[in-house]
Amino acid sequence: MDGKAGLQVLGMLAALGLGSLSLTLLLGPVPPLLTWLQMRPKEVACRSCKAQGGEAGGQMDSCRLVLVESIPQDLPFAAGSPSGRPLAQAWLQLLDAAQESIRVASYYWSLTGQDIGVNDTSSQQGEAVLQKLQLLLAKNVSLAVATSSPTPATESTDLQVLAAQGAQVRQVPMKKLIGGVLHSKFWIVDRRHVYLGSANMDWRSLTQASPPPLCPHGRTRDLDAVLAVIRGAREFIYTAVMEYFPSTHFHHPARYWPVLDNALRAAALNRGVCVRLLVSCWLNTDPAMFPFLRSLQAFGNASAGISVDVKVFILPVGNHSNIPFSRVSHSKFTVTDKTAYIGTSNWSEEYFSSTAGVGLVVSQRAPSSRPSEPPVQEELRRLFERDWSSAYAVPLDGQAPGQDCVW
Repeated sequence: MDGKAGLQVLGMLAALGLGSLSLTLLLGPVPPLLTWLQMRPKEVACRSCKAQGGEAGGQMDSCRLVLVESIPQDLPFAAGSPSGRPLAQAWLQLLDAAQESIRVASYYWSLTGQDIGVNDTSSQQGEAVLQKLQLLLAKNVSLAVATSSPTPATESTDLQVLAAQGAQVRQVPMKKLIGGVLHSKFWIVDRRHVYLGSANMDWRSLTQASPPPLCPHGRTRDLDAVLAVIRGAREFIYTAVMEYFPSTHFHHPARYWPVLDNALRAAALNRGVCVRLLVSCWLNTDPAMFPFLRSLQAFGNASAGISVDVKVFILPVGNHSNIPFSRVSHSKFTVTDKTAYIGTSNWSEEYFSSTAGVGLVVSQRAPSSRPSEPPVQEELRRLFERDWSSAYAVPLDGQAPGQDCVW
């Protein structure tokens, strides 16, 4: 979701820093370089977009949101299907625009194939991002990184390399602080451009794939934001998420947590809203998720006007089996007839209670001067429907390809 005249936001639902499908958003003022990221005046209500020059006729900052997505290699969609801007292109263009500072929050870093012992051409885009960051440090552009500690990328040397060239790296001990992890994924460039999405700083995010105690005054809690989006829907709620557990997932014994599940059921039953849930399945999926999915599916009753449908999204592994923790849809978004929500949290209790995630709620109107440009929520709806209607979306009563998904 995200030049110098204002704030630009480039938005994207980021993929898991693995081989996965992902979406994202960018926000911010737009330099001439970033023509497709430019935001036009009054298209988005954005508090960071302010007039320059006061009352004396200063120019109004442009503000625009752009959807970006990462689609794994060798994953064709039907001809004419909608698509977002490529994530790798967006990252590199944001870095090209950097003049003074780059701030990155990410769960972990793994931008080279060497980090995981893989020699594959698909790592080249991540390696290009790392090289660009090194070049910017050499040009005295400051880089500050906040990352979770301990890191799951134990073999990665990315942050050591950057720190040796002057980057400030802070490892946040989230487990000690609140028992979770730093699961946020966003960039701030020159305090003007913002990227927010589900992609980690991992090359597999490009080609393969806030908890209440830390919520500052003036920021909506992530769970409250998602619930408000669901409760505001009047026609449809489409959600794509990697994991769906109306319970705790990482604490044992598990504890029931039906907050989001109940909100979807109430929307379908009380207001007649069409609910569609698209959940990822890959080789690392926990099979304990499927009874919850079948329960939600069974709640639907066409004869009673209750429209609830669940599908599983499976990306074929194909000839990419040499790349671990890849080939999964890592999207985390909800779109309704009113609003779009793009975030970094899977749907289980810990992601909303003890994990530092971040999300953005967007309700955009198409500019009257450019009626052919749909608002972000309409673009997101089209992308969801593309995935929902694709060969990779399998009904719960369908036959899952066992080699690509643990069902």
